[in-house]
Amino acid sequence: MSLIVMKFGGSSVGDAERMKRVAKRIVERKQAGHSCVVVVSAMGDTTDDLIDLSKQIYDGAPPAREMDMLLTTGEQVSVALLSMAIHNLGEQAVSYTGWQSGIFTEPVHGKARITDIQPHRVLNALEQGNVVIVAGFQGMTEAGEITTLGRGGSDTTAVALAAAIKADLCEIYTDVDGIYSTDPRIVKVARKLNEISYDEMLELANLGAAVLHPRAVEYAKNYNVTLVVRSSFTYNEGTNVKEEAVMEQGIVVRGIAYDKNVARISILGVPEKPGQLAKVFIALAEEQIDVDIIVQSGVISGSADFSFTTTLADREKALTVIEEIRREIGYREVTSEVNLVKVSIVGAGMVSTPGVAATMFKVISDLGISISLVSTSEIKMSCVVDNTNLTEVIRALHTAYGLDTMEQAFVGGPEDRR
Repeated sequence: MSLIVMKFGGSSVGDAERMKRVAKRIVERKQAGHSCVVVVSAMGDTTDDLIDLSKQIYDGAPPAREMDMLLTTGEQVSVALLSMAIHNLGEQAVSYTGWQSGIFTEPVHGKARITDIQPHRVLNALEQGNVVIVAGFQGMTEAGEITTLGRGGSDTTAVALAAAIKADLCEIYTDVDGIYSTDPRIVKVARKLNEISYDEMLELANLGAAVLHPRAVEYAKNYNVTLVVRSSFTYNEGTNVKEEAVMEQGIVVRGIAYDKNVARISILGVPEKPGQLAKVFIALAEEQIDVDIIVQSGVISGSADFSFTTTLADREKALTVIEEIRREIGYREVTSEVNLVKVSIVGAGMVSTPGVAATMFKVISDLGISISLVSTSEIKMSCVVDNTNLTEVIRALHTAYGLDTMEQAFVGGPEDRR
């Protein structure tokens, strides 16, 4: 008998029939002798629908607190329905919100981090023979305010809970049967990975691979959580995420990710004197604005230009912050650009293999695409380019690095395979 945390994403519980299929799978694990804690996302497009509804009610950005109150209702619908479905199959189940489960977060609305988990209620319910179903994506501050963990936060809920209750295994169920070398919706012959290291997965997640949330991978690495990504539609073996993964012979680049949630901001004519960059990025940090790639040009006539990327959602706020410190910095002008995509390659063997960067630059160049920004580390390289030819870029890079296979990737249920 083992203690398992099972997380099911929105597509896995997208309608009543899929909800019943998930309930059947959970009951199978329970009847095999395992104790099960289940974390569930909102059904299908519920979160997007709630966001759209808020836009019909409120002009501009709604109050962050009220958005968290609104968005957490999606997961509460899922946990209640899934509990009913399990009861209908003859097993005991109890559903909890994030705060009922003892999940505490920092006092930040929209993208809070978990600060503590006090899982007494979850453990007591397990001892009573229940399947415990927890709403993902949400928690509560010490002051009793409801918060959300940001998009993909249900993954974080699952892994953090697994660490807190010392689960033997954490399974992330999704609509693909593992982690692929790139998005299998774009590259049908993408390579399924049997295993991948925490570090490689963390890079891919941070760079846009949607199969796992970055904070979930951080928790798994920090607390050595046994993590498996697999399909909720099949019983195929999934992908193990672990400390060290076996590298396939001849495969240097393990994955290709992309992120369309990118805006570029350039600050031009910044006087060259100590502390200028610090003032800009301290001001952005105080407003909880995440900054990614930063590039500074050479100094010409006592001034420099520099560019950085942020998310599309943070673009307007970042521009406002920069305008507010214009007199303090004394820059000439600010420009911004959207309709961009960050394309990245990841692999633990890249640092010791010559020509990896040259291949990426040549592939993009051969497609007639200019590169705006470049960022590198020991195991990844990212290029920001125009998003018009994203599909062609991903497919060309996938082929160039020898990642194509002879098999079709599996996406969705049997009725969705194409």
